[in-house]
Amino acid sequence: MSVVPIDFRALHHAEPSHVHGPHEPQPALSAMRLGASLYVPTTRPDLVAIASGRKLPELRSVIFCTEDAVHERDLKQALDHLAALLPELEPGPLLRFIRPRNPAVLRLLLRMDGIERVQGFALPKLDPHTLGDWLRAWDDCHGHYVLPILETAEAFDRRRMELLRDRLEDSGLRDRVLGLRIGGNDLLNLLGIRRARGATIYDTPLRGVIADLVCIFHPAGYRLSAPVFDYLDAPKTLAREVEADLQHGLVGKTAIHPAQIPVIEKGYRVSREDYDMASAVLAADAAAVFRTHDAFCEPATHRRWAAGVLERARVFGVTAISDESR
Repeated sequence: MSVVPIDFRALHHAEPSHVHGPHEPQPALSAMRLGASLYVPTTRPDLVAIASGRKLPELRSVIFCTEDAVHERDLKQALDHLAALLPELEPGPLLRFIRPRNPAVLRLLLRMDGIERVQGFALPKLDPHTLGDWLRAWDDCHGHYVLPILETAEAFDRRRMELLRDRLEDSGLRDRVLGLRIGGNDLLNLLGIRRARGATIYDTPLRGVIADLVCIFHPAGYRLSAPVFDYLDAPKTLAREVEADLQHGLVGKTAIHPAQIPVIEKGYRVSREDYDMASAVLAADAAAVFRTHDAFCEPATHRRWAAGVLERARVFGVTAISDESR
């Protein structure tokens, strides 16, 4: 069976980012390229070094936060930092997003000089009740993407999430939604729970919530990203959680510390077996049903999985056989 060739020479940042004018849309972007997204409070003194890519050059995407990571009394300072930073941003591979505190802050951000130099916004606590508020603040003249964050009590209600999906379809934002982010800690907080050390998010009641969200949004073509992992000294548990994230179809994961980035992105590397099977499924001469690696393959039902595997391989690479045997 033939294998689709992959160029692995430029896996880290496959496509450059560019600065665009007010009427020039940004190029199509895949949620897969977000990788491990690091949340950074906009009050940090090293904001410029991070945003420029000089610090943490391995970072694929960053979300500058003006919400939970910034105290109310420090909001003005955070916005002043962004106002000074944005006009100085240069094109580069780092994907930059801002999490506005609320729709009023989004409206202020959209008026700042240089706002076209970021790729978009992570919209916190988006649900059927708040969608209208965000839409009234929205201005699409720069072609920004949005990353709605599902983190309110409505996320536990399947009917409310189906309503949100339908309203997003009718909102005019459909093509600008890069992916939906699952706010795991906010959802656990609503339950009065914090995961125990050594536990993954799938060892909590959120396992069923995540599965429901996948079943609601994935068939409609939306991507979902994985919740944050709280502990910095449990890389093996983090690795297990990343494996479970992928099994649930989640791409991209919030990181709270740079030390988590290599653990997350190592987990995103594709096994040689999956790469071979995905290539075989998408091959032009693939049979309707065939066996490879002692697995049943049927292009009619495995095509979407195979396309996702090869996209992940282009971004994160393929695990060496010697690594798989360890």
